Amino acid sequence: MNDPADPRRAAAAAARTSYERLLAFLAARSHDLAATEDALADAFREALERWPATGIPAAPEAWLLTVARRRLVDAARREGTRDAAADDLRAAYDEAAALAATTEAFPDDRLKLLFVCAHPAIAPEMHTPLMLQVVLGLDAARIGSAFLVAPATMGQRLVRAKTKLRDAGIAFDVPEKDDLAPRLAAVLAAVYAAYGAGRDGLGSDEGAADLCAEAVSLARLLAAFLPDEPEVWGLLAMLLHCEAREPARRTADGAYVRLSHQDTRAWDPALRAEADAALREGSRFGRFGRFLFEAAIQSAHARRAETHTTDWAAVALLYGALVRVAPTVGAAVAHAAAVLEAHGPPAALALLDALAPRDVAAYQPYWAVRAGVLARLGRRDEARAAYERAIGLSADPAVRAFLHGEMAAP
Repeated sequence: MNDPADPRRAAAAAARTSYERLLAFLAARSHDLAATEDALADAFREALERWPATGIPAAPEAWLLTVARRRLVDAARREGTRDAAADDLRAAYDEAAALAATTEAFPDDRLKLLFVCAHPAIAPEMHTPLMLQVVLGLDAARIGSAFLVAPATMGQRLVRAKTKLRDAGIAFDVPEKDDLAPRLAAVLAAVYAAYGAGRDGLGSDEGAADLCAEAVSLARLLAAFLPDEPEVWGLLAMLLHCEAREPARRTADGAYVRLSHQDTRAWDPALRAEADAALREGSRFGRFGRFLFEAAIQSAHARRAETHTTDWAAVALLYGALVRVAPTVGAAVAHAAAVLEAHGPPAALALLDALAPRDVAAYQPYWAVRAGVLARLGRRDEARAAYERAIGLSADPAVRAFLHGEMAAP
């Protein structure tokens, strides 16, 4: 457990919470992501060396930004190159000096950076990985794992993408409205992926809760910036419903609790109300896409807090619609899980059997759902094999313990 009295841990926490905003702020002025990351890394190292002895500054973001700006200028001098962004960097220094005398927070330029990472000059398959690393702080190993790519390979691809941004002279700003729509889907996908990565790490990863909170923060920023985009509201509503249920996902001793068995009294009513308001706002446009359907599904689950039962037929119907507009493996498996409850195991198994083996071989939820379906059909040996596969693919000890319990149930 972290000791809040430990000055080094306190310094690390203060620095960590500033990273994404500082990177966005400075990269928007230096126009060089890779160099900015290096400069900030140096600033963070200096903070961890000095802050435990001197105390955390009154304006830690201003302190870090000032040091990082100096590193950028020093690096340019060492390389013998002209600092093309000198005026912008001087302006950043002036802002930092002014903020150092106050307790104000830095301007939030993360949206700029999200849309920069989704620029058409970057290969489409790199949009989400680049955003996950640059704006949300995931490392290449974690991103590579999510995309089934070796960490070294993903690291090389990320470096090439940042070099492309620098060499192409791309403006670090939110694009005009006509150029915004083509990039929005990638931005929403990255925020969604970040939240999923945080959820997967809860219980075992110290920074997982911070990652979830960062994803929700970005979804709120997007909704404020793009209030006429229904999918933005859908993403926000979905994430808020998930956050509202977070206190009920684990028991007091850390055991995993599936959604249908969670104590609804532990769900956060304020977050649920905000989620439903966001869903209503998005629905008024009459254009349902992936995230509005996802939000509607989460809202249907949330109604159990009032009705004390889940309308599985409605959930299955919504998942069927989701699969039609976003035919992902995750949506297909979740559809089968809902059909299991609404229409029984034979119908659910037919949906699972229709999925391509290569797509589900390493997908843990598929094997967990399949195991439950086979168990209800009385096919115990096959169910046990599927449970063992799901357990082997689970990184979370609490989930593994839960699945062991399900496998042992009569």
